[in-house]
Amino acid sequence: MPAFGQRPPSTRDAQGDHVPRPLKPLDPTRSAAHWFGAELQYWRKLRGLSQDRLGQLVHLSGDLISKIERAERPCKLHHAQALDTVLDTGGVLARSVALAEAELDNRSGEMDKRRGAAVKPPRKDLLGGRLELPPPASEWNESDPMERRNFLAATSAALAAGPLAQLLTSTPAAAVPEVVRPADMEQIRTAATTLRSWDNLYGGAGVVRDTALAQLRWAAGLLNSRCPDPLRAELFGAVSRLATVVGASAFDAFAHEDAHRLFAFATSCAEEVDNWPLRAISYNLRSRQAIWRGDPDSGLTFAELGLARADRLSPAERSMLHNARARALAKMGRTQQTMAAIGASDDSFAAIAPAAEGPWMAYYDSAQHHGDTGHALFDLALAGHPPEEALRRLQAAVDGHGEGFARSRAFSRTKLATLRMAAGDPEQALSESRSALAEVSDLRSLRANHELAELGRVAQRHRSLADIRDLREQIAATVAA
Repeated sequence: MPAFGQRPPSTRDAQGDHVPRPLKPLDPTRSAAHWFGAELQYWRKLRGLSQDRLGQLVHLSGDLISKIERAERPCKLHHAQALDTVLDTGGVLARSVALAEAELDNRSGEMDKRRGAAVKPPRKDLLGGRLELPPPASEWNESDPMERRNFLAATSAALAAGPLAQLLTSTPAAAVPEVVRPADMEQIRTAATTLRSWDNLYGGAGVVRDTALAQLRWAAGLLNSRCPDPLRAELFGAVSRLATVVGASAFDAFAHEDAHRLFAFATSCAEEVDNWPLRAISYNLRSRQAIWRGDPDSGLTFAELGLARADRLSPAERSMLHNARARALAKMGRTQQTMAAIGASDDSFAAIAPAAEGPWMAYYDSAQHHGDTGHALFDLALAGHPPEEALRRLQAAVDGHGEGFARSRAFSRTKLATLRMAAGDPEQALSESRSALAEVSDLRSLRANHELAELGRVAQRHRSLADIRDLREQIAATVAA
């Protein structure tokens, strides 16, 4: 019996009898057309239909169905609509046709002339599954409205079309409605709030990633549904917000290419409807990820792009982005500029009126502000700047973060312990280090593990102390697990 994704054509043995010759499994990551074929095969098998029987139901030959599944022939829109009806997919195949057609257009149309060569979407992981996505943000011009819309359309279609490779044997995703309603936006906003809460509490891996993926696929699919004009800005804003939350979870799980593209998608959604606050949030996250990946120069650029038209941002949003600038500048060793950026952040923070801030900035309280600025000062302190102010701010963050922000508290506590250890006070650092170890052990966060590993490396200088040796062994075991 052929494996999933294989056709059973036959060849002849020495006696002239037919024997099975399995083909390679379908690979939905090769192109949008191959992806469409894998989707068609998934739904056909789910409904228990052979290629011939499905062909009869939609007035096509079984051979043509086979060729569409293997991406040897394109599927026309009216055929995809007929297949959706027979297979009861909720319109998945008809929406996927647009992505395949866009890929063909990109390979032969004006975009190819401008770039000088055909652009082939790279194969990347999206939260654990294989998926074709448009090129990274570095390969398209964000200032070009047409190119941004092409990126936006292709990404939303890609996210909506699932199920992905790891979900091919699971129950189908909920169908995306044909017409957008206010209740749909409320569902997206609730999902973003809930997922962000889980992400802060548990980290970005595990069940958070699986749930985030399903919610984002459904939400992005709404961008291809009919949307009444009064709801358009609200829809794009809600999807942008959810994309930043899912991207942040991917970032926390070190799925960096996924996070990079999701943040760019969030920026595009926000810019499509001139939502400056959500644009700022997406650029803040893009800045932080670039800094984390060792590219503070790009991080500084993203932060300053986020601050464009700062007059349209709230005090909390400006403070957030000045923090991103400070962290980039600190990594670059620019002490005076870092201190100036922290001063600008402090000034904006002092002007915050909580009731006037958007709900997306509710997280940005005194603890968050002190933690973010403390992280920038931490890098300066390790380079020789006096550590007292960094220690004060990190301690304020640890004391201020409630139980709902367990990961943020663990980050700040680990930085605090590391700085105390680096300052030559291992006895005082030991208690803080044990608390950080306990908090990180309760999370599923690769970033938190990375911070803990840094604490272990700094503690190495005090390895002559038995308690420090024991601490380093525990840290090593936690990070390895």
